[in-house]
Amino acid sequence: MKPKSQKDFVSGLMFTCVGLAFAIGATHYNVGTGARMGPGYFPLMIGILLSIGGGIVMLGSLSSGAADGDPIGRIAWKPLGLIIGANLVFGLLLGGLPTLGLPALGLIAAIYALVVIASLAGTRFSIKNALVLATILAIGSYLTFIIGLSLQFQVWPTFISG
Repeated sequence: MKPKSQKDFVSGLMFTCVGLAFAIGATHYNVGTGARMGPGYFPLMIGILLSIGGGIVMLGSLSSGAADGDPIGRIAWKPLGLIIGANLVFGLLLGGLPTLGLPALGLIAAIYALVVIASLAGTRFSIKNALVLATILAIGSYLTFIIGLSLQFQVWPTFISG
C-alpha cells in the first residue's frame, strides 16, 4: 500500500522510531510501578505514547491526501543546524567545559544564548523580540526551577555571583 502523504508517513515513521528508542533506553533504568514510579517509568511511557502517535500518523497517511501525495521537500539545513547548535550552546553555557577552560555561565546567560541563536532559524529575525522572549523564559525558568522546585545549579556567571 502506497502512502498518499509522504510527509505524514515519514514524520510518523520518525516519531515511531524516536519513541521506540526512548522506550528501549528507558528499560535500562528501574521502571517501577504506577504507584511507585522509578526513573525509567516516565521516559518509557512517553516513548510508548510517541510510538503509538507516530503509528497513527503513519496509518492516517495511507488514507488521506491527494492520490499523488505530498512530496517531501528539501531539508532546511540552516534552521536545523541553528536549532541543534542553540541546544549545544545552551548545554555548554549552563555547565561549562572544564577541559577547555570554559567556565559555566549559568542558567540566565544560557537561556539568552539559546533564544537568540534559535531565533536566527526563523524567516524573520528581530533581536527585540528574541530578547523579550528570552527575558520571559529566564524569569519563568528561575521562578520554576530555582524558587519553585529548589533545584541547585548555577544561575549567574561566577564573575557576577562570586
